[in-house]
Amino acid sequence: MHKRNITVYRLSKLSGVKETTLRWYKQGTEPTLSNAYKIADALGVSLDDLRGGNEDGNSCRQSRASRSCGSDHD
Repeated sequence: MHKRNITVYRLSKLSGVKETTLRWYKQGTEPTLSNAYKIADALGVSLDDLRGGNEDGNSCRQSRASRSCGSDHD
């Protein structure tokens, strides 16, 4: 959220995830998969990007709009 300059309130409105739930996630509570998808979609990032990327540096787009994977689909 810091990189995108977005508030918890705004992310809540964009994602449909309650503000208090987002605050719990910021404090370290593990999000549900469905909420992780909502947050990633709202931010326009993949699940890998949301969790900090994967070890080999590639990311796989997991948003509902685009489920393609691979470097030539970014």
